[in-house]
Amino acid sequence: MFLRREELCLRVGKTSLMNQYVYNKFNQQYKATIGADFVTKELQIDDKLVTLQIWDTAGQERFQSLGSAFYRGADCCVIVFDVNILRSFETLNNWREEFLKQADPSDPESFPFIVIGNKIDIDGGNSRMVSEKKARDWCASKGNIPYFETSAKEDYNVDEAFLCVAKTALASEHEQHDIYFRGISETTSDVEQRGGCAC
Repeated sequence: MFLRREELCLRVGKTSLMNQYVYNKFNQQYKATIGADFVTKELQIDDKLVTLQIWDTAGQERFQSLGSAFYRGADCCVIVFDVNILRSFETLNNWREEFLKQADPSDPESFPFIVIGNKIDIDGGNSRMVSEKKARDWCASKGNIPYFETSAKEDYNVDEAFLCVAKTALASEHEQHDIYFRGISETTSDVEQRGGCAC
């Protein structure tokens, strides 16, 4: 599971969202993510205890080569942009494509993404450059990616966004296991028919 920051328009609030969700804290001081960081949070989903592992990867271009090491095995990717900075929205597709290229999922077309438009609290929404409709239209054009508008500072919609991330990742993980086990059982039954073992 990953949150990404747009490389040219840093400070979209990705780390702040993560800290608000996991620690219920917001820090006004900006500190760039170097390489990657991760946190975990346990939550209950449908009577099941789930440990969510959130990787916070740096958006600076000099760290892009680290991407594949962190992206592989992800169950969901979260892309964050600042609703007040048009350029951060305009590069969503670049981040999506870069993730798919480096993560190399078995089915890129169905790999789950969540998009978060952050910092909706700034200037009472008067400095907003990306409308909710524009963001939702982009998400719809990419296969109905779930979209949330948040404020890490005000703790608005943060829990709801991450609950969707957790449920999406859990569903993705189950689908991958189903495919894996289906492949194994098919192989096993083929071997059993021949009277051998699948080892």
